[in-house]
Amino acid sequence: MLSGIISCVQNFIYLEVKPMRMKKQVFIYCFLFVWFTANAQTENRWLNIVYIGNSITEGVLLDNPNRNAPPVKASIYLQKQLGIGEIKYSNQGVSGKTTVDFLPETNTFFPKVVAAADKLKTDTWATLVFSIMLGTNDSATRGPNGSPVSPQQYYRNMKAIIDKLLELYPDCKIILHRPIWYSGNTYNSSMYLQEGLDRLNSYYPQIQALVNSFREAHPDQVYIGDTEAFDYFEQNHLNMLIPENGNAGTFYLHPNEEGAAKLGEFWGKAIYTVLQ
Repeated sequence: MLSGIISCVQNFIYLEVKPMRMKKQVFIYCFLFVWFTANAQTENRWLNIVYIGNSITEGVLLDNPNRNAPPVKASIYLQKQLGIGEIKYSNQGVSGKTTVDFLPETNTFFPKVVAAADKLKTDTWATLVFSIMLGTNDSATRGPNGSPVSPQQYYRNMKAIIDKLLELYPDCKIILHRPIWYSGNTYNSSMYLQEGLDRLNSYYPQIQALVNSFREAHPDQVYIGDTEAFDYFEQNHLNMLIPENGNAGTFYLHPNEEGAAKLGEFWGKAIYTVLQ
């Protein structure tokens, strides 16, 4: 549409009309040109984001999750990078939940994701993004619903979630972040330990395989998001994760305020890269 307006303006300039009439029409065409240019830029840059995850996404143990949880920080980062007035988002992180809990067929937390997306998507021209980081609770040896989830079942669960999102929102973009590191002695109300951490690591190849599997059927819609935060938090866990007392000693699982901001930045950079 924008190219059509430009063409009309260019063609009009060469028309031989009376000077006063030409001034009026040139003014009208210039106004339309500016309006459509601004509108086209807005359409490409406005975002609605639904963040799906567990306690890390929710911002558990932070003093003020509504201000400091990773989805908040990711959205602020994107707003600055894209230079837009507002990003609408919904934090659908729920403590203790697994891919099993978010399966469409269980009809538990998936309907809440849909309700959040529908509420955000009042601006039908805005890009809808689902930012997903699931797997921490799946990897537990005992405790969370469905755990331990095998790598193969993790793949199937994630695929079921993605398939349904693409069915409901055919123009959306889905970004899968690698779950972040936790210490090998993590043991709170659920037991993770080194076995859980090893299982968590086995999910990353499944995420890569998922993205590859959607390339042909749904090109430019399913992407790998952040992959750097895992190593970052392993190397900086003493400063970026909260020390928690557990059944196997002090463990590290949840980001502190600085760590949540850093994780949000990792997510924001990954989403920005996809959108570019």
